[in-house]
Amino acid sequence: MAKAKFETPELSEFVDVPNIEEGAMAHSTCFVAKPEHQEPLNFPGERVEDWHDKAIEKMGDLLSRYRSFRVYLDSCVKCGSCTDKCHYFLGTKDPKNMPVGRQDLLRKVYRRYFTFAGKYFPKLVGAADLTEEVLDDWYSYFHQCSQCRRCSVFCPYGIDTAEISMAAREILASVGIGQKYCNEIIAKVYKIGNNLGLPGPALADTLEGLEEDVYDEDGVAVKYPLNVKGADILLVTPSADFFAEPHVDGLIGYGKVFHEAGVNWTLSTTASEAANFGMFIGSYENMRRISLRVREAALELGVKRIVFGECGHAWRVAYSFLNTLAGPFDFLDPDYPVPQHICEFTWNEIEKGTLELDKSENDDKTLTFHDSCNVARATRMGDTPGGQFDIPRNVIKAVCNNYHDMEWDTIHERTFCCGGGGGLLTDDLMEIRVKGALPRMTALQNVMNEKGVTHMAAICAICKSQFTKVLPYYGMDMYQIVSVHQLVSDAIVLNRKTPPEEAPGYGEDDDD
Repeated sequence: MAKAKFETPELSEFVDVPNIEEGAMAHSTCFVAKPEHQEPLNFPGERVEDWHDKAIEKMGDLLSRYRSFRVYLDSCVKCGSCTDKCHYFLGTKDPKNMPVGRQDLLRKVYRRYFTFAGKYFPKLVGAADLTEEVLDDWYSYFHQCSQCRRCSVFCPYGIDTAEISMAAREILASVGIGQKYCNEIIAKVYKIGNNLGLPGPALADTLEGLEEDVYDEDGVAVKYPLNVKGADILLVTPSADFFAEPHVDGLIGYGKVFHEAGVNWTLSTTASEAANFGMFIGSYENMRRISLRVREAALELGVKRIVFGECGHAWRVAYSFLNTLAGPFDFLDPDYPVPQHICEFTWNEIEKGTLELDKSENDDKTLTFHDSCNVARATRMGDTPGGQFDIPRNVIKAVCNNYHDMEWDTIHERTFCCGGGGGLLTDDLMEIRVKGALPRMTALQNVMNEKGVTHMAAICAICKSQFTKVLPYYGMDMYQIVSVHQLVSDAIVLNRKTPPEEAPGYGEDDDD
């Protein structure tokens, strides 16, 4: 790894509230989107000349469309409950990374142009004009927010900083100042079909390779089907599952679970991406365009159920928004949730006794679990409150003998972000990613020291990618992060044997 140009915070037993360092992260910024990243999203290719008026106009549009946006901007009383709840403030000491400080970058402009007091007595209410300096602060600090919503858990008024960050980013993109990382990814989805730009033939080759790998290791022809019409289940999973580690090990696990459950399932080139970066940039229109691919694939293939793979914000969009973005899904089987998480599916099969599991296969690991923000604070699994916490842990405990939770105030709805969510998983923001990971790394180190934990499982593609990069900065091993279904894959016993003619490559060497 190249040497960092910044200082990695030192780990200690506790994360103390830091002394404030004004402007500590003012230098942090990310690459601006080029026209080819902006225009497919229906945003201007470059900063427009009348950016000031257009930005105020866009803010007014968002205020008229989203009542919560205005409520959040009006209701803050500066009580301080959120100040020490943000992992980025704890890791950087910059007061503009306090949730209230970040909100105020937008709030003071809102007050200047959209409130009576701000128009006529701006200094009295902390209102300020929108200037280039303010615009630069927006671009810098609203891309130092992972939209994790931890602050909203502790806010007595329920102010959701994530929605304010989303609005700020949409305003910026609407005047031609979008973020390259997010907007380039969305443009790839529209052009090719997934975040990583994997064309259909490459996807098919990858899946064939997985079938060969599983057969070579287990002697069972587990299928990873693509574009199978009439399949019962459409699996929609993040494109990272198709090649990156540890993600691909999770995909292998999904296939083994479906194989042992005896269900017909398929992936789709139309919906080869579960992630929806439209949420990160706050654009309802782009969220909807991305989500409609799932509906299109489900109708095209005639499936009965939709199951989502391990991706945190993909599950949030699916659980919280998919029906209004791309529904109704009344053509699916009403006996099943719409949609369903892969952990729900696997736990149901475990409860039914469908799966034989050898927990000793994971005895080389002592596990803990990272609650991913969007799953923990914006979704549910199963039929009971807290299912999003219990079900993944139930699956882990069913396939592992050794498990320990991290400290109670760093898990469940109080979980700390990995530090790379919300569109920050880009190398030009590595400093904020590393510093933002400080609280989670502290909790992980503590449970390693106290309980002998060796690995941390997660069900979010961004979390897994973030930790593989960040763990080494804190003296840990990148391979300590694992997929939940990687653990399932290692423990599952494949009892449904397959005839030789189903083996990958069968008959290819025949003379005829």
